[in-house]
Amino acid sequence: MTTHAKPITEISLAGLEIAPSQVCGAMRLVPLLRHKAPGDLRLARRNYRDNLTITATSGAPGGRGPHYASYVPHGMVIDWSDDGSPAASHGGQIRRDGSSFNVCGMNIRVLSRMAKREAGNRLRFLPLHLAMEGFLSLFFSGPEIAWQEFSRKFRNNGFQSRWELAMSGRRIDGMEEALRVFEIHEDQVGMLIFIAEEMASAFVVSHPDDYRALHETLLLDFYSELLAQYALLWNTSIPMDLSVKDANATDLASLRAEIGRVRADWGEFHGFMASNLIGRTTISEPIYQAGPFALQRFITSLDPKTENHIGEAIVRDDGMLEYLKTYRLSGAQTRRAYLLSQLAEHGWQLDAAAEALQTTRDELVLRLEKAGFGYILNPQVLAAAQTTKWKQRRIP
Repeated sequence: MTTHAKPITEISLAGLEIAPSQVCGAMRLVPLLRHKAPGDLRLARRNYRDNLTITATSGAPGGRGPHYASYVPHGMVIDWSDDGSPAASHGGQIRRDGSSFNVCGMNIRVLSRMAKREAGNRLRFLPLHLAMEGFLSLFFSGPEIAWQEFSRKFRNNGFQSRWELAMSGRRIDGMEEALRVFEIHEDQVGMLIFIAEEMASAFVVSHPDDYRALHETLLLDFYSELLAQYALLWNTSIPMDLSVKDANATDLASLRAEIGRVRADWGEFHGFMASNLIGRTTISEPIYQAGPFALQRFITSLDPKTENHIGEAIVRDDGMLEYLKTYRLSGAQTRRAYLLSQLAEHGWQLDAAAEALQTTRDELVLRLEKAGFGYILNPQVLAAAQTTKWKQRRIP
């Protein structure tokens, strides 16, 4: 009988071993190992060769309503079994997945959903784009009450469009070389990626064979511009040394125990480096129940003072993590989401939100404008806030 997994409230790597890292320039790549993978969930890649993909969101039945548009290099296909028996990964290609056409020399693919059930126990979804679409749609409908502080167009229709800028892994200096020379472990099913010792991304799959096939897709994933800047500014990682203590290694048994201690210390330290993702409180949204597996997307609890992540995960009904892919938000992206979350939490009332943020109404208005949301405000409200700021600057 199929059970439904609970929404994830935090990201846990229970059941995975964090192995010692490999370093190449500013890139620190940390392998994640899974011993004795069950094999009843398999993932494969489906390549797309289109310049642009347009996907109808869940709120757009029949092609109406909001759509998500982006460059999507590939989709992910999962095959699973309901009874725990090994599932075969048949590859991600089928004859047709959406329609594709050419406009002015540019190939455009149109997909009906972010996650779509196919024949048998098979589900296709768009990795990372599933999480980004959820991030962009946060508070998308705007206020339920027509507050006069907001523009008429926003009061009537909510946000017309939202967009974010991200960069391919190919644009991050040193990433391609690091992934090329990286030594894949026998039981490896994932990786933590650090750039200049900053957490960049986490990737986990269910089976080691699937990871080997999907390793290079990390180069095609998208990353925030902030991480690309880190890679350019710092081309080396901080030297770290955890070595075997000669005094503790007197024979083969003690040497084996000492090496095990070093590996455990490395794993604990790398887990600490990723603590702003691993073990962090998350807000998740169920997307699809695939037998005993639940596909969900999530966002960490927004905190402008630290790093924040969005992502998607597949969790087994007993809580085991079977798939994970994350994207680190830049500071600007976090600030935009945080401002909208505070407005939504306080019913889109500027005064109440300003009080919660320990600032003034005019300062909040100017922060919204700086974050790129000036168009949602009534022009008179925005002009009044700008006038107040100008007068304060003129006071000696």
